[in-house]
Amino acid sequence: MADESERLPTPGGDDPDVRFLAENTDLSPKQARELIAEHGHDRKRLLEIARTRKAEG
Repeated sequence: MADESERLPTPGGDDPDVRFLAENTDLSPKQARELIAEHGHDRKRLLEIARTRKAEG
C-alpha cells in the first residue's frame, strides 16, 4: 500500500492544508503536498515559503 505522501492528489487535495495552500497560492495540490511533507503543517510558515518560492521562480 502506498504511503500517504505517494498518493495522487485529488483536486484541491484531501488534506485541508493541501487545499488551503492550493487555494491561497499558485502551488498545485502536488506541490502543496510536497511542501507540507518537507516543512510540516504550520500554515503561516507554509505561506511564507510558498511566496518565497514564487518570487524565486
